[in-house]
Amino acid sequence: MKIIAIGTATPKHVATMEDRFQISQKMYRGSEKERRVLPKLYEKSRVQQRHSCILGSSSGDLMERQSLYESVEEQPDYLGPDTLKRMQAYQEHATPLAVNACQQAFEMANLNPNRITDLVTVSCSGFHAPGFDLDLIEQLPLKRSTSRTHVGFMGCHGGLNGLRTAAAYTNSNPDSAVLLCATELCTLHYQYEGGADQIVANALFADGAMAVIGLPDSSNHAPQTGWRVAASTSYVIPDSVEMMSWSIGNQGFEMTLSSALPQLIYDHIKPWLSQWLATHDLSIEEIRGWAVHPGGPRILAAFQEAVELPADALRHSYDILQNYGNMSSATVFFILQQMMQDENHLPCLVLGFGPGITVEAALLLPI
Repeated sequence: MKIIAIGTATPKHVATMEDRFQISQKMYRGSEKERRVLPKLYEKSRVQQRHSCILGSSSGDLMERQSLYESVEEQPDYLGPDTLKRMQAYQEHATPLAVNACQQAFEMANLNPNRITDLVTVSCSGFHAPGFDLDLIEQLPLKRSTSRTHVGFMGCHGGLNGLRTAAAYTNSNPDSAVLLCATELCTLHYQYEGGADQIVANALFADGAMAVIGLPDSSNHAPQTGWRVAASTSYVIPDSVEMMSWSIGNQGFEMTLSSALPQLIYDHIKPWLSQWLATHDLSIEEIRGWAVHPGGPRILAAFQEAVELPADALRHSYDILQNYGNMSSATVFFILQQMMQDENHLPCLVLGFGPGITVEAALLLPI
């Protein structure tokens, strides 16, 4: 599948590293000792700022400039809004963000939305039906005969599952044109209590959307990227089910993340990756671009060490982590967009990690 265009979008306002002090005092139900440690854990996340749909401003008192959460200083027993309120916020904010990303992609592609035959949407941070996929048909607008496929609740690698689905459509129909859109509002799921793994999740996750327009390799439409999806693969690491989970609770969606995950990735990633690349007559050393999902700095460091990459090989992943945070399934496409504006990164390998522990990968080659 030819990648004709990529669009990305984020909410207007951000939470910065400085906000961690207010978060520790007003949005965490731990001991005073834990509250003192929390800002240090946020600092170790390397996330300098994160966009959030619930913010009305990027500066000032955090509690006054957001619209969803209450302070534990005023309500000591407060656990956060219930899942209903969080899903109402998702329904309000997901569509405008998705539309923005798609419009950017269409502008880049110089393609009429009526040309789209298949729509693939991705999200793990909210549910409602009809969903934002139907909103895209109404607002872009797309043809009412556009087929819709939704990839839901798969986690941070879900965008790559969506990319595989989009490529399958283009491979099966030479007249197809596919719009892929991932939209995640992770800041709706902040948790007021939990161990170190939940604090890390609170520090990492952010909001964002991406859109990709894909056409069959045989298409004569002039591509704007020069990149194509050549192959994709999936691998479930053995004995890893308990390492990461994403479940629905009474106060939003709850994340568990084992501290042993980086070591697990380190132990398993290189043998599997080397074997798969060999089936495409490639080696790790021949990969010039690495778009690795920034699940956190320790995961990136473990991957880089395991695969024995040069010091700057994951600079785009670290840059997106620092300036945008972890936007779940949309994140690797922010990395790809940045790489496409840089020097030649092909062949490029895109990787994401999610519950399972599942590794999803896509190989991108020149058109």
